[in-house]
Amino acid sequence: MSTPGLAHAQIAWDEAGTALAPDYGDVYHPRSGAQAQARAVFLAGNGLPARWAGRRDFVILETGLGLAHNLLATWAAWRDDPARPTRLHYVAIEAQPPRREDLARAHAGQPQQALAKHLLQAWPPPLRGVHRLDFEGGALRLLLALGDVQELLPQLVLRADAFYLDGFAPDRNPRMWDARVLKALGRRAAAGATAATWSVARGVREGLTSAGFVCARVEGSGGKRQVLRARHAPRQGQRGLIDEASANETARRAIVVGAGLAGACCAAALATQGCEVTVLERRAAPQPQQLQEVQRLAGIFHATVHADDSRHARLLRAGALHTARVLATLDPTRVPHDRHSLLRVERELDARAMQARLQRLKLPPDFVQALDADAASARAGVTLARPAWYFPGGGWIAPIAFVAERLSRPGLRCLWASAVAALRRIHGQWQALDGDGRVLAQAPHLVLANADAANALLATVPAAPFALARERGQVSGFDAAPTLGCALAGDGYALPLPGGGLLCGATRQPSDEDPELRLADHEANFERLQRLCGLQPPADAALWHGRVGWRVFSADRLPLAGPLPALQMPAGARMDQARLLPREPGLHLACAFGSRGLTLAPLLAELVAARITGTPLPLEQELIDAVDPGRFQVRAARAASAAGGG
Repeated sequence: MSTPGLAHAQIAWDEAGTALAPDYGDVYHPRSGAQAQARAVFLAGNGLPARWAGRRDFVILETGLGLAHNLLATWAAWRDDPARPTRLHYVAIEAQPPRREDLARAHAGQPQQALAKHLLQAWPPPLRGVHRLDFEGGALRLLLALGDVQELLPQLVLRADAFYLDGFAPDRNPRMWDARVLKALGRRAAAGATAATWSVARGVREGLTSAGFVCARVEGSGGKRQVLRARHAPRQGQRGLIDEASANETARRAIVVGAGLAGACCAAALATQGCEVTVLERRAAPQPQQLQEVQRLAGIFHATVHADDSRHARLLRAGALHTARVLATLDPTRVPHDRHSLLRVERELDARAMQARLQRLKLPPDFVQALDADAASARAGVTLARPAWYFPGGGWIAPIAFVAERLSRPGLRCLWASAVAALRRIHGQWQALDGDGRVLAQAPHLVLANADAANALLATVPAAPFALARERGQVSGFDAAPTLGCALAGDGYALPLPGGGLLCGATRQPSDEDPELRLADHEANFERLQRLCGLQPPADAALWHGRVGWRVFSADRLPLAGPLPALQMPAGARMDQARLLPREPGLHLACAFGSRGLTLAPLLAELVAARITGTPLPLEQELIDAVDPGRFQVRAARAASAAGGG
């Protein structure tokens, strides 16, 4: 197992201020200057900015982010170009990310210092995987893929228009220039893709040629006699990336069914990608008095620490980091939240065993820390009997306000009191029909984000239902309460309400459709609160308040996020991997988030939107597979094959 934590780059500085890499015996950039090399070798070598002029989306993939000089030079060129693409997607792979202080030093006093400050503010902890960072209001998107290029590149799903090949010298860092790496780049090349690098080594040229590129050595600069430029022109029969979500060049219009958390996040993600979005919601529009409930309702988000760093742990980690980044862009007076602190009380391990797990997994302290009971109590502001995991990037959100903010995005309209009774696809358009068969909306893409009600609409297609479990949950709160220092989780949870007071919960009651608050459930929640942190509610039950909701889970407790498998599987279709399944054109799911909606919905909404628009997917392929609706079909096919002895 690869540890989730990564080692920072070891960087030294010479007297001239040039960054050195002692582990590789190499320099990060020529002494003639990193910005000059970025413009001459990588931008000019890929015909930029001219090649991106007028494009809706343009994708650059860099192997070896280093100190981000190429990224910042490209960002500046994009900013300065009136013909720039609407959205620039920059995907960068880095096995040893620099420390913040090294990144700041590298750009102090440099032309792109102002842009570097934005990058520093968003710089993630050194954790393996894909980190989606948005700049310029989402018009410039950085997918920072941290990890070994040979492990991570095959996990990236994208079509790149340009490649920056900028690792350390091939004789110093051969893994970066391995023929398998170059072939993987070729498989991710869009039509007409180009590549550029300062290295003209024979192995690099041969590897690119084998990957379908036509290479040319041209005159270099800054101490380089020659540099390499290449154009992707694959021979007939060369295999490209298998990607069922290839770029969709049809009109970007979509319907989202459901205006809850999942639907609002999907609609916002699609609108930010330039889609015209119609949200259909069966409930009436919320009234002002209902919106006031924001002061009495909140929910937590956080990652988790698993001994084996399972896919579930990796997904929650990616989701929690993304949710925190989203909240960093929001006004807390409009969307009340805390994204800086959450404690998860540990019920089995002691503090020493917790610390040993962190060291084994190499998890950095800016992501998670193991606190003994005394330290955890000091941070919580209440006495805790057990040690706790401290997540500096966890916290709570007022979901009503968050959903309202997501639904307020430009390019998005919400039709309330619009109950969808059936679906129909005609002439390449999905239609959402009401109970009388009237068309409420139509678009090439339709996202079902309406929890277990999605099954009823799938039946009208017709498609087989998913095995979904529905569970009632009641939360409880009171206004007069000691102030918690941060949100707590463990056996239940507790958090400080945005309007003052405390909220705790929640009950778990399968097959229970009672919408009314129950005194017995309040009492159960408050008993759990007392066990968690010793706090108790006011004696007068008239001061208690709460809310009832329902969680929906899939059979494996992971969400359904992605396109629906084809209703009629063609003969010979491969059924051994979800990623290879044929898809029903334009029909997508975003549901079954269970109790982890605030942690996962914002990120998985971006996944759904990226699959619709054909832009780089913000997760590794293994995690995409983990939430793919087709995974259950694959498991059923495997079970049938095993039963039949095939």
